[in-house]
Amino acid sequence: MILSVMAGPGSALAGNRDKATAIAGAAARPDQDMLGVLTAYAGLGPRPLEKTDPSTARRNPTLADAVNAVLKARARSTDPESRVVGVKSRDITVEGAAGNLSARVYAPVGTGPYPVVLYFHGGGWVAGDRIAFDDGARGLAYYAKAVVVSVDYRLAPENRFPAAWDDALASYRWVLKHAPEIQGDPDHVALAGENSGGTLALATAIAARDAGLPKPVHVLAVYPITQTSLNTASYVENASASPLNRPAMQWVFDKVARTPDDLRDPRLQLVDADLSHLPPVTLITARIDPLRCDSEMMTEALRRAGVPVEHRDFEGTTHGFFGTAAVVDKAERAQSYAGQRLSAAFASREKSYKIADQTATGF
Repeated sequence: MILSVMAGPGSALAGNRDKATAIAGAAARPDQDMLGVLTAYAGLGPRPLEKTDPSTARRNPTLADAVNAVLKARARSTDPESRVVGVKSRDITVEGAAGNLSARVYAPVGTGPYPVVLYFHGGGWVAGDRIAFDDGARGLAYYAKAVVVSVDYRLAPENRFPAAWDDALASYRWVLKHAPEIQGDPDHVALAGENSGGTLALATAIAARDAGLPKPVHVLAVYPITQTSLNTASYVENASASPLNRPAMQWVFDKVARTPDDLRDPRLQLVDADLSHLPPVTLITARIDPLRCDSEMMTEALRRAGVPVEHRDFEGTTHGFFGTAAVVDKAERAQSYAGQRLSAAFASREKSYKIADQTATGF
């Protein structure tokens, strides 16, 4: 679905459009529908992260707000359930590492049991919540035909590294134990996340392996942070990009890390972690994103460790695009692709169980 941005050269909308184009990235131009979201986002007046404090950052407009602005301009509903038919949601609490955490469960209409996707939202471990990242989680429930549990882990700087990582692993333990209560199958659980949540998904797969927990079926990471250098090619290309840029990522690391040593910890510096014996991984990136090279590096690291991995980059999109499927065509394609990868992984697990049963029974 393509958004046409119609405005005269002297209008406020044209000014927002020009601003969005200028800051989207110097190395590539966003597609027209992506530009429409960036235009709406610029019109909402977000403050640069590096010039704000965490509480102000959490009140900043988001790309979800920009999507709603575009929908309102088209006289379309902003109700998430009206956009994704056949998926219902409800809020629950799950057990974190230091107390209960708010979470939202998305389930296909029906009785189940369904496969489960434990999903972690983005926001750089400082901002973001299950509401701002509703579209991506809801889309995964639809395309993967799975129950998705989106968890609000503790945020920095009030709870610095490794609080979010500890909550992520605790949430995984909770899902394995309580999946039947949410129409889920505990033998078919995957991990997923966007941005910092993608980092948590990958790190939780490693932590689960080390803790001797059942291995997740698959890991889906959408533009994850996998290393802490700000000098990769994509950081240089997109140093002033929107909605995420190089100074914002420096701000994120400053708020999350307790000491410089944390930035070298393999839970943050994932490309240097022990990646052996992990489940298959899918990485999704946006072309206009400082974090693009993080996934390229992670892909190579996973391959060296013998882990099956597939990386797909979407040209003409920016960081955060995955949750804009209501108005951005490639976001819908990315969600569909992610759902296909998860569904294939669930089907593969089911097939392996059937083979094991047949071997055990002699049939």
